[in-house]
Amino acid sequence: MLKKVIELFYANTPNGRKISIMLEEIKFDYKITEIDLSKGDQFNSDFRKISPLSKIPAITDHKNKISFFQSGAILIYLAELSGKFYDTNNRNIINQWLMAQMGDIGPMLGQHHQFHHYNPGKSKFGEERYFNIAKRIYKDLDEHLSNSDFLAGKNYSIADIATFPWIARHSWHDVGLKKFKNLTRWYKKISEREAVIKGYDCLKKGEVIPKV
Repeated sequence: MLKKVIELFYANTPNGRKISIMLEEIKFDYKITEIDLSKGDQFNSDFRKISPLSKIPAITDHKNKISFFQSGAILIYLAELSGKFYDTNNRNIINQWLMAQMGDIGPMLGQHHQFHHYNPGKSKFGEERYFNIAKRIYKDLDEHLSNSDFLAGKNYSIADIATFPWIARHSWHDVGLKKFKNLTRWYKKISEREAVIKGYDCLKKGEVIPKV
């Protein structure tokens, strides 16, 4: 394992898991500082020096004496540092799908979680709106993956690493992942990767990637 000491400020959310999976994929040495969102750890002044918007994940690269917040920026940094999963000849495509996850897939599914999973019955409008958006996301991803092995083409990339943990919450979405054969194929293939399995359960609490 390469001796790159990365400190990951982490909670076991989809955004947190993007980075633990990436660190396992690139085989960097890392340690976890768990941020308990339920206790408000994200608002502590020391953490806010690293992540000024009080969001996880964040990292500190102690060797290079630099910190990052925002999962997409962290993925790009780690990809450039390791030279993996960010093909220089395909970065325009990778960046588009990474930004699609950051600006659309993640935020919209996150709102679906709020209305459909955490607070059902509080807003019919919110539940219907974000359920329909979730169905659209699944449909769009499935159509795209009908002509592509991975989101940015033939090769697995940080765009896939960013998107996978959100689809891993498919049981919360009630869209029916099995109905989308191309998205299901993509999901199964990634879920079988050793680094993804380890990164998903980086806290070693026996957390298992949900089956289809």
